[in-house]
Amino acid sequence: MRRAFIKTLVTLAERDERILLLTGDLGYMTLEPFAERFPGRFFNVGVAEQNMVGLATGLAEAGFIPFVYSIAPFACLRPYEFIRNGPIAHRLPVRIVGVGGGFEYGHNGLSHYALEDIGVMRIQPGISVVAPADVEQARSALEKTWGLPGPVYYRIGKDEKTLIPGLGGRFEPGRAQTIGDGTDVLLIATGAITTEAAAAVALLAERGIRSTLMVVASVQPSPVDDIARELAKVKVAVTVEAHYIAGGLGSLVAEVAAAGGISCKVIRLGVAETPGCEVGSQAFLQRRHGIDAAGITERIERAVGSRAGSGNILPERGGIHGS
Repeated sequence: MRRAFIKTLVTLAERDERILLLTGDLGYMTLEPFAERFPGRFFNVGVAEQNMVGLATGLAEAGFIPFVYSIAPFACLRPYEFIRNGPIAHRLPVRIVGVGGGFEYGHNGLSHYALEDIGVMRIQPGISVVAPADVEQARSALEKTWGLPGPVYYRIGKDEKTLIPGLGGRFEPGRAQTIGDGTDVLLIATGAITTEAAAAVALLAERGIRSTLMVVASVQPSPVDDIARELAKVKVAVTVEAHYIAGGLGSLVAEVAAAGGISCKVIRLGVAETPGCEVGSQAFLQRRHGIDAAGITERIERAVGSRAGSGNILPERGGIHGS
């Protein structure tokens, strides 16, 4: 997804000389196409993410459209105050690109896990939050949001190959994309973990459970009407995110259900506890926390088999934290 994003950015930069790219000493083997094509518009500010956002804020005030690039927690958590007081407060077109959501940097430990980035960004009303599900959607999302007047946070994954069947790169700000028409359960996913949700859809079909997959790449502006419409069609909805269960997609869906008085049981699958010193591959950590395809499928099978008490909104621990 990273390379597709940068390739698209190069194409856009050829059309608009206001586009700049800044990095916090990261992105080797990824950012070179932009750096080589536009050496005067590429800046490596070093390991200084707060300064990078400050510099980008000034550049945006001067009329440029700067993209700042780093691993997700370094892109949004370390300079969070600078993002809030700079591009958000002043409604400036700074684009924050956070790479590697969830456990994508699993072997690097907790400092590199992005488990709260969507939550901290979406509570700020002045910033758009975009989390594409695959490379094709990353391209279309960038094409449709790069010119927005205010700041944008992009959460992009590292997977350059896997595509979500039926998605076809569709993206619209403030809208969700729906795949399938099953009424036994609604799966709602955001970001690269959508590949696991899509795999769970196939596993559920083998077990005779008909499901619909909703992709929420536009976390903010939120697709409230789309979510409400689909929730009203089912008795059980399951959110899937490589994120803490508080503050992210699950919280968004729960808010929509509560505000709309929708009688649908919402189960939130995500990371329930701080991983601490736990390290390993992305696949290992997703399996441990019950957000791989097998874990999602298992939890949905239990939920669909016991639908009594619809209307409850429940956090799910999954994996080794089984409820």
